[in-house]
Amino acid sequence: MHIRDVAAIVTGGASGLGKATAEMLTAQGAKVAIFDLNEDAGRATAQALGGIYVAVDVADENSVAAGLETAEQAHGVARILVNCAGIAPAAKTVGKENLPHPLDMFARTVTINLIGSFNMIAQFSARLAALDAVDGERGVIVNTASVAAYDGQMGQAAYAASKGGVVGMTLPIARDLASHQIRVMTIAPGIFLTPMVEGFPQHVQDALGAMVPHPSRLGRPAEYAQLVESIVCNPMLNGEVIRLDGAIRMAAR
Repeated sequence: MHIRDVAAIVTGGASGLGKATAEMLTAQGAKVAIFDLNEDAGRATAQALGGIYVAVDVADENSVAAGLETAEQAHGVARILVNCAGIAPAAKTVGKENLPHPLDMFARTVTINLIGSFNMIAQFSARLAALDAVDGERGVIVNTASVAAYDGQMGQAAYAASKGGVVGMTLPIARDLASHQIRVMTIAPGIFLTPMVEGFPQHVQDALGAMVPHPSRLGRPAEYAQLVESIVCNPMLNGEVIRLDGAIRMAAR
């Protein structure tokens, strides 16, 4: 699929991997709508890119429906969706003083990361299915999982479960949407230089980067965006999860 002049939506596009993706899509000529709950960063990013910002809670049906309507009025029906919105809390199954993992934290993580991604996919695809195909396809969806889906560390039960769900639904959704000529792919990033990691002391960042076999450094958000571009432009990439991790396999802690 060509990117130029195509409407695109990036959830979590106000920062990190989503922001880098929004920048890449804009540079390639797409009309980008950023869905995020960080209003200040979202508006600033959208203004810098000449796109639009919409305050959207990906886990809320009505919020997503309203966001898609706003984006459609501005740019037309989107053909590209990149799901980057997510959270990454940490808690052990049994914590200090033998207290159990807070159930609301587990549920919120799954709700945003997994259910939110599916909510976006289903509503986006329903609108896209009404469009005519271009060069044999209607559109492309790229989800964001994590290497934690495979190598979840201590304290990552909720996060790993949510991202494992994203991995698990990739193929069946791709099969569901094949008749609509909509491709579905997932990227599972390793350790990337996101705003959360940027907040760590430099020695911690260096230690994290040293864990990566090659290249032995933290991933750059632009490298995630580069893979999104390749997925969008390659029509045979469908129903698969790609680890983007420099060959890292996470240790238990």
